[in-house]
Amino acid sequence: MQQAWNGRGNEIARAEERDCPAFCGMVGRSRAMRRFFALLRRVAELEIPVLLVGETGTGKELAARAIHRLSPRTGGPFLPINCAAVAREIFESELFGHERGAFTSAYTRKEGAFEAASEGTLFLDEIGELPLAMQAKLLRAIELKEIRRVGSNQVFESNARLVAATNRDLAAEVEAGRFRADLFYRLAIMPVHLPPLRRRIEDLELLVRFFLQGRKPAPTVAPEAIETLREYAWPGNVRELKNVVERSVIFSGGGRIEREHVCRALMHGGLSPASAAGGEGKLLERMERRLIAAELARNHGNKKETAESLGIAKSTLFEKLKRYGIGYVVPPRSRLEEEREGCEA
Repeated sequence: MQQAWNGRGNEIARAEERDCPAFCGMVGRSRAMRRFFALLRRVAELEIPVLLVGETGTGKELAARAIHRLSPRTGGPFLPINCAAVAREIFESELFGHERGAFTSAYTRKEGAFEAASEGTLFLDEIGELPLAMQAKLLRAIELKEIRRVGSNQVFESNARLVAATNRDLAAEVEAGRFRADLFYRLAIMPVHLPPLRRRIEDLELLVRFFLQGRKPAPTVAPEAIETLREYAWPGNVRELKNVVERSVIFSGGGRIEREHVCRALMHGGLSPASAAGGEGKLLERMERRLIAAELARNHGNKKETAESLGIAKSTLFEKLKRYGIGYVVPPRSRLEEEREGCEA
């Protein structure tokens, strides 16, 4: 049966790669992504915990769902839990469940995540946020495949497969005493690293077109706009790119996306040049300066209209004009304009 499933899982993956650029919802044809997809196929077939390691916005939950979908457990539940979003006081109850009366607000018996994900996959995102006290209990559940609800002496078997994810350096967390070494080694049997967007920049144009699919009329993208996107460092990775594409569509009015629209989309992303780090901040400054100068020229030096078109306060515009040393220069009149003036006189 395992052999039959392996063939079916590979068939699903190959069909997706033939028919569209998305592999279980993830897009990429770069060498880094082809290697990543191949590794996902291999670990999906194994009944071992998997640790996904990647920066914010690289698609860790999509990768976890791909592992589930390509595994023999695809018919079972996929249950995601964000460890960073669970209050410390209820962590044990969330993972293992509780009996009625186990604590003040326990009015009914509750099934925990390990029970709910039985025969399927339990995905623990941001595993580095798990409190130390809970790490020991999680380790026991993984090693013995046993759980005990809060307020109960009865032990239940659990066969949920665990996939964990983090954007932290867990080895460094172990050294700092914030993460248990035994749990780290148990999770890191097969660590899977997700490539950041800046390391697979050749996938950027493919991603942009993927995000624009299904829009009517389908927006086109100027080569200069793509080049501007390529210059950016993408600290928020694919998630940030998707948001920038959405904003660019809005600024373009649904038509052709130009460099100007991309610059505006990056400016309105909540990350200012002053708060950005290193080369990323310098790039944002160049984009911002270029955009402001272009808008000022387009509005013939009218600062009020320029501020409105940029979506910023007039006082903010004055501050940026001063910082970047931008002044409006009246463009030279064309020969046709001079001839028209002569005729009117």
